[in-house]
Amino acid sequence: MSTLRYALVGSGHRAQMYVDAILGAHGDVAELVALSDPNPTRIEYYASRMRDAGAAEPSRWHPDDLERMVSEASVDRIIITSPDVTHAALIVRALEAGADVVVEKPLTIDADGCRAIVEAAERTGRSVVVTFNYRYSPRNSALKQLISSGAIGRVTSATFEWVLDTAHGADYFRRWHREKANSGGLLVHKASHHFDLVNWWIDATPTRVFASGGLRFYGAENIAGRDLPERNPRGTHDGAHDPFELDLRDDERLRALYLDAENHDGYLRDRDVFDAGITIEDNIAVIADYDSGATLSYALNAHAPWEGYRVAVNGTKGRAELEVVERGAVTVGDDGALVLDPSAQKDPRADAAAGGSVGAALRPSGERLIVQNHWGLAREVPIENGDGAHGGGDALLLADVFRGPSDDPLGRPSDYTDGLRSVSVGIAANISLATGSPVHISELAIGHPALDAAAAASAATSVAESTAGATAGAR
Repeated sequence: MSTLRYALVGSGHRAQMYVDAILGAHGDVAELVALSDPNPTRIEYYASRMRDAGAAEPSRWHPDDLERMVSEASVDRIIITSPDVTHAALIVRALEAGADVVVEKPLTIDADGCRAIVEAAERTGRSVVVTFNYRYSPRNSALKQLISSGAIGRVTSATFEWVLDTAHGADYFRRWHREKANSGGLLVHKASHHFDLVNWWIDATPTRVFASGGLRFYGAENIAGRDLPERNPRGTHDGAHDPFELDLRDDERLRALYLDAENHDGYLRDRDVFDAGITIEDNIAVIADYDSGATLSYALNAHAPWEGYRVAVNGTKGRAELEVVERGAVTVGDDGALVLDPSAQKDPRADAAAGGSVGAALRPSGERLIVQNHWGLAREVPIENGDGAHGGGDALLLADVFRGPSDDPLGRPSDYTDGLRSVSVGIAANISLATGSPVHISELAIGHPALDAAAAASAATSVAESTAGATAGAR
């Protein structure tokens, strides 16, 4: 394979996965030639990492100069790991400048962004890859393989519950994600992963969405009557800490990327989760219809005492159930340090507790996939995990990103069409939350012919069914 020249736009926490992949396993086919971020301290963090690995010195750029960066650094592909609200504009500019794009989920946060990306991708003919690493997690791949095999027949419905604990879930309320204008809320930023999984598992396109939810745990309006200590505006402070605080001094990487970078842009990574001004929800329920006739019932909670998810997929021949415990409890030691994302990094304190107490033994970290056919006994389907984050899934994803999509019978590699399909659910759900009404995906008019056609056809069917039902009732 020829070596492609990469630029990275957005040098926060998530960027490290891509930088390390280029410096390591994929250095024979990828070269990181440019770094771009409004904050020079974060750029220097990754430039230093590259120097330590013996890589050539990258050029440094502000995102405002993206077009000049592509030209002067001869960039073939741009990896975008910047805040969600910036994705659409950066994708469009990169495509128009002559570079292909790899972008972290979500693709974008609203319908306007969807339309802009579709128009630019169709006009330029360049590629946009959205990295859905959860597809590659062995447990999720195992469920996809099971459904695709026909073991439970034609899918009729799915129930999906995701719980984020008071370490990982709380973290979305400390940082820029807490403002829906930046992230689209958890319905877009986090749940786009989950909606993509459902779309992929059942091989169907969402057509209608209804949502309910609100901010019911975090935020200043939810402090009344709670046994909470006096609040500090941020978690990095001297004195006693409570478990909802994040002290950036406890993690050298967070200190370098955020605490040491504050003087350039004033961004605070460790704000109080019980602040005023939080505009995203922490409890969400969604019902979605699909063009296949299937229905999804989805729930997300961001303040649970454990972290993981449960999925049940019903079919004409039976039912498949996947249960995952990523962290059975959030335990805080004397050092106050927390593992923020247990799906990407194991929590040794939680794992140790699981072997030493009755309560922990009731919810040990692990996973189980069960299938049961009608008139038959349940059986467990084995899950073969690999090494590394997300059960080895990240390594598989990165191989597809840097070496080209493999001939994958499960169809895990994803492009911007998959990104559109996933964010359309969250975007419609946000509209539903605001209006109190169900939203047909066709109303978003995101500009993709295939998706718009599927949504429009389903909307027409729904109208016809409603009219027929009203007529029958009148009789």
